[in-house]
Formats: sequence, C-alpha cells, structure tokens
Amino acid sequence: MNDQHTRALHFRSLHVPGEPLVLVNAWDAASARIVAAAGARAVATTSAGVAWSLGAPDGDALGREAAVDLVRRVVAAVPLPVTADIESGYGDTVDEVAATVRAVVAAGAVGVNVEDARHDGGAPLREVADQCARLAAVRQAADHAGVPLYVNARIDTFLRGAGGVEETVARAHAYLAAGADGVFVPGTVDPATVAALVAAIPAPLNVLVGPGAPAVPELARLGVARISLGSSVAEAAYAVARRAAEEAFGAGTYDALVGAFDYGALNDLMRG
Repeated sequence: MNDQHTRALHFRSLHVPGEPLVLVNAWDAASARIVAAAGARAVATTSAGVAWSLGAPDGDALGREAAVDLVRRVVAAVPLPVTADIESGYGDTVDEVAATVRAVVAAGAVGVNVEDARHDGGAPLREVADQCARLAAVRQAADHAGVPLYVNARIDTFLRGAGGVEETVARAHAYLAAGADGVFVPGTVDPATVAALVAAIPAPLNVLVGPGAPAVPELARLGVARISLGSSVAEAAYAVARRAAEEAFGAGTYDALVGAFDYGALNDLMRG
C-alpha cells in the first residue's frame, strides 16, 4: 500500500454524516498551503478558481492538461489528501473522461467531483444514462489505477433550476449505482430540503455554502457529511484585488489592503 492509497482511504473515512468534512476550496499551491496551515483535514480544488487563475472561464472551458498540472502542484504543496474538481471530466466522450481521471490520479489526487451540468447551450443537465456512463468510466479508470478514488457525483438540479428533491434523489440513486461514492448538491442550503436529501440519499451528502448559509454545526445536525465553500473564497480574494485597484486608480489611497496576509508569514509558509 503506497502513500496515495493510504491518503485515499483516509479521505474516505472523513465523510461521516453528522461530523462533516469542511473543505475551504483552493485554486493554487499558495491557497492550498494557507488552507492546510489553518487546520484543514483535506484540500479540495475549485474548478472556477482554478480556471480563473489560469485566465479561463469556468464551465468546461479549461483544457485537461492545464487542469491536471494545477492538481499536481496542489498535491505537491500539501501533505493532506487532495480532491480535484474536474467539472464534467474535461472530455466529450467516456474515453476522454477516463483519460482525465487517469491523469488526475497520476497527479496524486484521491478524490474527484464530476458534475452533470451541461455548458454547450443545450439542456441544463446531461441525460441520466449519459452521466451514469461517464461516472462508470471514472470508477473503472480509478480502479484500474489501483486507487480507491472518492467519486463525488455533483447534481446540479437546484443550481440550474432543473428539478427539486425528487429529481435529485432519482439522479443520486442512479449515480451511486454507476460507481459514485458520495453526492454533491449545490444550490440549496434550506434546512428542510437538506434534511430530505439526507434522508433519501444512501450516501454522504455534500452541500455548498457561503454567506447566509447555515453554520457548520447546524448542517452537522441535519446529517450532512461534507461542506464545501466552493469558488466563494477565490471570489473574495479577487474582490480584494478589484477594490485595491479601483481605490488606487480612483482616490489614490490603499485602505483596501488593510488586513493583508503578512509578507514574512506568507513567505515562510511557502517554504514548505
């Protein structure tokens, strides 16, 4: 059993309903180290933050090579399990999705998020059979590599306005049967809805949070197993850059930089 295999098993063990794994999503090596130093038990990437940092929009626009290279950098930067957001799999076919997973596993990741949203101007979500085939390819590629990869099936029914609890639960059961280990339902933090999803989905439930969402203890009481901050941390960081630029080019002052990470402390953190 190698280190990656051990990290993968440990990462699986962190998904406990009622004792949620909290993921403050990173988008580069520096943010990953900052999150790790703050006490993270694992590090997750955000596809949006990764894409933005590389000059691309979110939504299946980033190429596989760039995405995998970023995963490799994050894995090398921290001693924790790393799970990668691979959007729809960076490929149109199941073979291309499998190639992505093989590359992500080779880069050291022990988990992936795979979403069922479409970004090609067609229906908001993939057909269930199509997504199941893609998830089965993910599972097979990981198993062939000998890594117990945690496959988190993201269901975008709420996020894309394409269904409620019933449709979400139906997709969850199908995706789990296809090889997923957990289910990620962004777009709702309503306590009654979350409780209904926890009760109806026989797998760890992951929710997406941000300002205004229930606090971690409340989500824990609802039975949530994983809590992700998603792209919101990257959005907040880029908002500071925008405020600083607007202030410097406008009033000519620098108050937006108050509270910045200390140069010496940040530099020391990057020494590894």
